Amino acid sequence: MLESLDSIRSLDELRAFIHKTLCQRENILEDQFGLTATALIRSGRDCGLHFCLRGPRSVRLEAIWVADRNTIYFYDARGTRFLKVQLAERLAGCAA
Repeated sequence: MLESLDSIRSLDELRAFIHKTLCQRENILEDQFGLTATALIRSGRDCGLHFCLRGPRSVRLEAIWVADRNTIYFYDARGTRFLKVQLAERLAGCAA
């Protein structure tokens, strides 16, 4: 997983990394369930993204990317944080 962290330089790569990590957590097939992303806004400015994967049997996994800290927080189906990842580089094309 750590080698893939160095390759995250865009929002598409971030989305792919988050999707793979959430699917691995609950042994979900990546090609069977999609990932949605919603912008998080604070004081009228984008401050991050909320990612949600809805799997089988009403399983719901989530991740939050905090742009100013460049950190991803991962949450399992019970809502418990199971992973915190600090990205090494700022993402290209992000205002935050």
